[in-house]
Amino acid sequence: MKKSNHIICKINEIIKKTYNNKVISSLDHFSGFYKIYECGYKEPILVSGVDGVGTKLRLAINYKKYDLIGEDCFAMCVNDVLCHGGIPLFFLDYLACGKLNSTIIKKIIEGIANSCKRTNTCFIGGETAEMPGIYKKNDYDIAGFCVGIVEKKYLINGEKLIKKGDILIGLPSSGVHSNGFSLIQKIFSTNNFIEIFQKKPFYETLLIPTRIYYFPIHILLKEFSIHGLAHVTGGGIPDNLSRILPKNLSAIIKKENIPIQPIFNFIQKKGNLSEKKMWNTFNMGVGMIIIISSKEQNSILYKLRFLGEKPFIFGNIVKGNKKVLFK
Repeated sequence: MKKSNHIICKINEIIKKTYNNKVISSLDHFSGFYKIYECGYKEPILVSGVDGVGTKLRLAINYKKYDLIGEDCFAMCVNDVLCHGGIPLFFLDYLACGKLNSTIIKKIIEGIANSCKRTNTCFIGGETAEMPGIYKKNDYDIAGFCVGIVEKKYLINGEKLIKKGDILIGLPSSGVHSNGFSLIQKIFSTNNFIEIFQKKPFYETLLIPTRIYYFPIHILLKEFSIHGLAHVTGGGIPDNLSRILPKNLSAIIKKENIPIQPIFNFIQKKGNLSEKKMWNTFNMGVGMIIIISSKEQNSILYKLRFLGEKPFIFGNIVKGNKKVLFK
């Protein structure tokens, strides 16, 4: 058996565990097949997202944390799909490397598959490309593609739904997530990464995977009217929140209401970074922003706490021109 065929067999065993009865393809096909006519929607809208892990990959590769690469890639894609009310259906990946290593690829794929199983998402296929000359022998790159579905009348479009007086609820991030690593790697040396930070090597804290917000958002979408959702990635709160604001409204952010995690203070101090640089680069402890009517504030906060979340109100919507203003 060729090495590539051996790898495909291993991958096939992993991803088949994520299938349901709507998947009608296998890795022998050139594409993945998924039956959407059995999903029970009257006016289904497909919601798709594509993303990668960015330069966080370098740190993960250096410290051989390959399973975390897959988790991060899935999270970055599925969280974007959730922002429009989409429930994920299936996921595909594109994995490129300098030299195929079945052990490493297996760990990356397992990271994706485990995340898919936790969110009832089918991992229906992908592509693995060996590209010597483009990538070094031990280098890997990954991108993911997620497709979700939402009933048309429940599609979340902040520009149409957000109103003056709405409030902003934050769900905590698990740390840096997958943004700002180019800056981090300029600030910290190799020796810095192995220093102890909060009782473990600093690189381990940095490599904590991006949180997947499927569970709390999925529950909220079933029970409440959500006016807007913003996944905080590159560009921090200002860039990602402004994307969903109506033209005649702005958002006021109260920084003192955000539980900023110690890692962000550590990065700022070590890099001698300005407040503006920090807030425009990192999530600062806010992984997902939920915008709701103030009338539903208590009910939604209660529900989130019941689900084990630690939500916090950190802003509100006012008249303006799509600006995100800090207080």
